[in-house]
Amino acid sequence: MILSNTDSVPGRPIVEFYGVVTGSTVRAKHIGRDIMAGLKNIVGGELKGYTELLSEARQEALERMVAQAQSMGANAVVNVRFATSSISQGAAELFAYGTAVKVQ
Repeated sequence: MILSNTDSVPGRPIVEFYGVVTGSTVRAKHIGRDIMAGLKNIVGGELKGYTELLSEARQEALERMVAQAQSMGANAVVNVRFATSSISQGAAELFAYGTAVKVQ
């Protein structure tokens, strides 16, 4: 599956459009990560636990979006974007979306 954050795939003409595809995941913070984040806020530095959490969430949302595109017969998704939203205290949604297409 080809993923592109532009409206086309260079050198590969789009021959069919299938429509918008999405994938999302909702993740909650882990108490252990919260404790470490609190300590990092005092001394500074990267919050590696949260970095890993967001990386895993992006990957899962992308995989779900790709699965939906494959089920439609697409071989590429263009205009891929990410969005986040707060669901509740300590939980957030990561949402991936794009346009499923078939390219040559």
